[in-house]
Amino acid sequence: MHLASGVDPQLADLSNKLIYSAMVVYTIAMFAHMIEWTFGSKGAVAVRSQQQSGSLAETVAAVEAKAAKKVTVTVAGAGGSTTTLTRTAVAGEGATVVTSGRGAEEEDGPGAAGTSERADLAGRIAVSLTVLGALLHAGGIVTRGLSVSRWPWGNMYEFSCAFAFAMTAAYLGLLAARKNVRWLGLPVVLAGLLTLGIATTVLYTDSDQLVPALHSPWLAIHVSTAIFCGGAFYAAFIATLLYLGKDAFDKRIAAGLTTGPLGTSASIWRRLPAASTFDKLSYRINALVFPLWTFTIIAGAVWAEAAWGKYWEWDPKETWSFITWVAYACYLHARATAGWKGRKAAYLALAAFACWLFNYYGVNIFVTGKHSYAGI
Repeated sequence: MHLASGVDPQLADLSNKLIYSAMVVYTIAMFAHMIEWTFGSKGAVAVRSQQQSGSLAETVAAVEAKAAKKVTVTVAGAGGSTTTLTRTAVAGEGATVVTSGRGAEEEDGPGAAGTSERADLAGRIAVSLTVLGALLHAGGIVTRGLSVSRWPWGNMYEFSCAFAFAMTAAYLGLLAARKNVRWLGLPVVLAGLLTLGIATTVLYTDSDQLVPALHSPWLAIHVSTAIFCGGAFYAAFIATLLYLGKDAFDKRIAAGLTTGPLGTSASIWRRLPAASTFDKLSYRINALVFPLWTFTIIAGAVWAEAAWGKYWEWDPKETWSFITWVAYACYLHARATAGWKGRKAAYLALAAFACWLFNYYGVNIFVTGKHSYAGI
């Protein structure tokens, strides 16, 4: 039964229940992923990596014991890789050893479960639960839209629900394409839970009709592309953080440091993909989604002209969308022309994502502008 306001309260209530049910299932999936990581063995690759680390240490010691001006030693690594050690010394002045090369640490790890069957089972259960949660999540979004007969992303609560679903759906899509990304399950489910938690506690808005300015086909075009871009930027953000952690771990291991906050979680880091894999993944995602973000801004400008009579008025949301565009453009430009890779590029990517995050939460909650009429 529809009320005079054009809202079906039964469908709206069903939507809320489905969203909460999805959160419960996601929570169980998160614990299953944690079990997978906890009980996952180091795996054969990690064992070979440890063996090679020992061989490298012995080789460096042998080089230091010699008085030759220059000694080059090649050490066999895991999977047929090699590591080259170059030592330069002047007799009577002590020895300086410089090591360079790519060893087993550049290989992708075996994944969250390693070689443990028990951990692998926990991971499969986690994926199945994530699928169930995504179905409930999708039902909550659809019933929210049906309750008011419109696209279900007219305010921040609805946008957040759709954004969290986009992250989960992208992850499941990669798994369906047989990509080895199950390691991404824990951060995706955790981020989805946090997003839904903020949406249901801080950003919740009762199901209602939109103001006249939002009744436009551009709502589906502009907002849906923004949701997709947000999910992609988040995936690149996770890859960037993991790159920084894995790179720091590799450097500590190369320096012979096995203690400290990174050394105590050596098993986890060794099961992850190589640092270079994370670096390339972050770059490729950002490069692929940047044109779509450009289209999102253009679509918003076209919608603004139809709603307000001007394409651009430097509204806070417009301004920060442009700042975000510039930040990602600088990152891509630095990678393409200056050849930036590694940590410098990673810091630029993190700064760009921080701009996107402020544009999403900060502008909508703390800054008043023309985009505030949709409510939080």
